[in-house]
Amino acid sequence: MMSLIDNTRTHRAATAALPPHEPEPEALDRVFSAISDPVRRAILERLDGEDLLVSELAQPFAISLQAVSRHIQVLVKAGLVRQERTGRISRCRLDAGPIYQAAVWINQYSKNWQAQFHTLAAWLDHIERSKAATAKRAAPRRTSRRRPRSKE
Repeated sequence: MMSLIDNTRTHRAATAALPPHEPEPEALDRVFSAISDPVRRAILERLDGEDLLVSELAQPFAISLQAVSRHIQVLVKAGLVRQERTGRISRCRLDAGPIYQAAVWINQYSKNWQAQFHTLAAWLDHIERSKAATAKRAAPRRTSRRRPRSKE
């Protein structure tokens, strides 16, 4: 049976091999888990550009203040929200750093869909050219026939 110390050593060895710009897998897991919920995404949107009290964050939601607080705690654990407490008042602030790290991680796979976009663009271009050629062939040709002049 593996001890806690062995687990920690294994984790450190695995994460030490990561490039310095790549976040730890557990941090990514927390971020993706946090943003998987629509209420938490809405909270992040509301915090974009302004700090808000928990009670202000809870106003538009049809859930209890306690439920909103639980959502905020998930966001705090993921590092997406910072909370400052003054007595019973809790002010929340967005921390976009972990979202940026997740975006960087996702972006490393962009080469996979970029190739598909290039293929799609080529097909759309081919279809447009085919339509234009078909329309050109199907258009009635006008010949210049002169009407005979009437003699007056």
